[in-house]
Amino acid sequence: MPASRRHHRALAAIVHCVGLLTALPVLPAAGVPEAPAAGRQHAAATPDPSMPAAPPAVPTPTRVASPAARPKVSVAVAPEHTAEPGYRIEVRNTGNAPVDTTVRQELPEGVSATTISDGGRQLRPGGSAATEVTWRLRLPPRSTTTLGTTLAGAAAQQPVTAPACAFASDGRRPYDCATATWTAPGATAAGPQEPTGWRRQAPALLVGAVAVLVLGVVGFVTWRRRRRPVAAALASDGPGTVYPRPAAPRPPARRRKPPVWVVVPVAATVLAGTVGAAAWSATQRVTAIDTDSQPTSGAWKGAGASGALGTPLREEAFEFTVYRMSCEPGRDARQCQATVGVRNLTPEHQSWHGKLQRAYLADGNWVTTDEQATRRANQGRDMFAEPMAAGSRMVLPLVFTINGREAPQRLELRSGVFSAGVRVEVP
Repeated sequence: MPASRRHHRALAAIVHCVGLLTALPVLPAAGVPEAPAAGRQHAAATPDPSMPAAPPAVPTPTRVASPAARPKVSVAVAPEHTAEPGYRIEVRNTGNAPVDTTVRQELPEGVSATTISDGGRQLRPGGSAATEVTWRLRLPPRSTTTLGTTLAGAAAQQPVTAPACAFASDGRRPYDCATATWTAPGATAAGPQEPTGWRRQAPALLVGAVAVLVLGVVGFVTWRRRRRPVAAALASDGPGTVYPRPAAPRPPARRRKPPVWVVVPVAATVLAGTVGAAAWSATQRVTAIDTDSQPTSGAWKGAGASGALGTPLREEAFEFTVYRMSCEPGRDARQCQATVGVRNLTPEHQSWHGKLQRAYLADGNWVTTDEQATRRANQGRDMFAEPMAAGSRMVLPLVFTINGREAPQRLELRSGVFSAGVRVEVP
C-alpha cells in the first residue's frame, strides 16, 4: 500500500474518533438503570440548591373571612309627662340571636337620678363633670326592653335633655343612640330671644323716619300751594283783564328755593334710611360670621349652630348629634371618644373628612380626629372613605388624641370645608 494512502486512512480514523467523542454528551443514557422509588423520593426531597425552585402549578386559594353581621339593636327615648324630669328608654333587638349590650344615659351637669329601673346604677366617668346611668342587659331575640329614670337637680321649669345609647359588650362600639328633651307640664315653648342693641330700637327708629318723611312731604306740598297764587298775581295786571307783557326787558327772575324747614327733614330722612340700611347689612354679616368661634368665623355656606349633648344641630348638609364624650386616663397623652350621630338631610351623596372634625381645649388649641384610632374603634372600617348616601343616618365613635391631661371642652363638626359647622359644649 503506498505511503500516501496509509496517511489518508489514519487521518480519517482520527477525525471519526473525534466526532464520536463530541456526540457522546448529547446521546441519551440508554444503559443507565432506573433508580428505585425510594431514591427518587429522596432526590425530590433534597433538590439541588444551585437550581431555582419551581413555582407551584396551581396556587392555593385564600378565603377572606366575612365580617360578622351587626346586631339589629335600636334605641328610642321618650320623655315622661311628670312634674320631675323622667324618661322612658326602649331597647329593641330585632335579630334572631340574643345580644349582650350596655345601655348608657348621659345626664346633664348638676343633674342626678333619683329613680332608676331595675339593674341600673349611677356612675361618674373619670374626667367628666356629668354623671351617667348604666345598665348591662342581655336582649332576647326579637324583644323590647323598657328602662326608666327620674332626674332631680335641674332648674325649675327648664327643659332637660338626656340622650341614651346602646353599646356592644365592651362598652365602646355603639349600636344605636336616641335623645329626648323633657319639658315641664304646661310650660310653653321658649320664645325668640329679645333683640339687643340697636335692633331693640329699630321699630322706633323706623316709625320716626316715616314720620319725618311724611312731615317733609306735607310741608313741600303746602309750600307749592302757597307759591302758586303769588306767581299768578304777579303774572297779571288786574282781575279779569289780561294784557300783553311790555316789550321792556325784565330782569331774570331768581329761582325761589324751598325753605330750610322743608329741606332739612327730607335730607335727614334720606340720611337716616341710608345709615339704617348699611347698619342692618353689616349686622347681618357679623351675625353670620359669629366671631366667637375660631375656625367657624368667616364660613361662607350655611349658618352655624351651637348646643349641648343630645341636641340635634344642623349645618349646611348634615345634622350632628353628640350623645356622649369620654376620655381615658393618661399622663402624657390620652384618647377621648365622642359618640356622634350623623344624618345626611340633603337629596345627594355627601362626603366628609376626619380632619375637619375638631376638639377644642380650654386654651383655644384644637386637635383633629385621630383617623387611625377612629378606624380601630370602628372595627377597621374607614368611616370617611365613602360619601354618605342621601337621607342616611349612622352612629359612630370619633377618637381624638390629646397631649396632656386636659380634656376637650367643645367639639366642632362640619360636613365640608366651607360649611359653618356646629359646636357642641361637652362637660
